[in-house]
Amino acid sequence: MSSVDLFKYALVLLLPAAYLATKYLRSATPPASSASPTVEEKPVKSIMQAPRDDLAPPKDDPFTLAQLKEFDGSNPSKPIYVSIKGTVFDVSAKADVYGSGKSYNIFAGKDGSKGLGMSSLKEADAVPDYSELSDADRKVLDDWHGFFSKRYNVVGRVVDLPAVVKQEREASSENPTPVANPPSNL
Repeated sequence: MSSVDLFKYALVLLLPAAYLATKYLRSATPPASSASPTVEEKPVKSIMQAPRDDLAPPKDDPFTLAQLKEFDGSNPSKPIYVSIKGTVFDVSAKADVYGSGKSYNIFAGKDGSKGLGMSSLKEADAVPDYSELSDADRKVLDDWHGFFSKRYNVVGRVVDLPAVVKQEREASSENPTPVANPPSNL
């Protein structure tokens, strides 16, 4: 093979690599701002509610799953409650999300722990029995519980969870697993 042939092969291989490298480098470095320095950038609006430091002390009022249905957002004169792992949260402040006909109304007035753990909005999944969730889905469920605990008032607990969930909760409260590094993003 001649040096001319080697040069051709090298050129064929290097040109696409050089093109991709420059394209990657250009996307990795932000372009210089062409806006004038007096133009104020608007902060990105998040749909996620920030943690609150004004929550009321948690209540331990007992609720049955049937009683919880009364707080599904269909009656504007009643608060909206969501239960996660048996803990009942007052989400009335986010009626735009949990109210009747809204995107997460599927979880209002019930304990939909399984659906939250699975990140599912299917009615069939919005049930309290989360005992068969995978470890990854349980982590998601625990993260949701932590998220709600920092943003919504706890108004009670569900007293008639499925037996398998009750047994699991009792076992975990007797043998708590220490958390070395609790999640800081919730």
